[in-house]
Amino acid sequence: MNKASENLGRLVQDSKAYADAKIDDVKLKTVKGLSQGSSTLARMLLYFAIGSALVMALAFAFVLLLGELIGSYALAAFIVAGVLALALVVIFLLRDKLFRDSFVPMFADLFFPKEEEEGKHE
Repeated sequence: MNKASENLGRLVQDSKAYADAKIDDVKLKTVKGLSQGSSTLARMLLYFAIGSALVMALAFAFVLLLGELIGSYALAAFIVAGVLALALVVIFLLRDKLFRDSFVPMFADLFFPKEEEEGKHE
């Protein structure tokens, strides 16, 4: 009887240790996923900010160049605004293909890695 109670006590302790280890594993995977996700988001925001500044600078330069060529800065500004509006419409029409179809799998892979990849990292 004493041996059985010792085994049962050890089983309970081992079960608690296993549960604690699994909880720590979930915490580590969550932290890893959140850090990778926030890093990806910050990088994308940085690219967006730099890209926006670049587009604005190029648009301004093109307005100046086109204004000199056609003799009217106002008309050049309207032409550049029209081109940018057209680009915005194209991006809006392709938004699912450009954003959802690329970002959803990327974030799914970050937070839910494939099982064969999990074995490599552990």
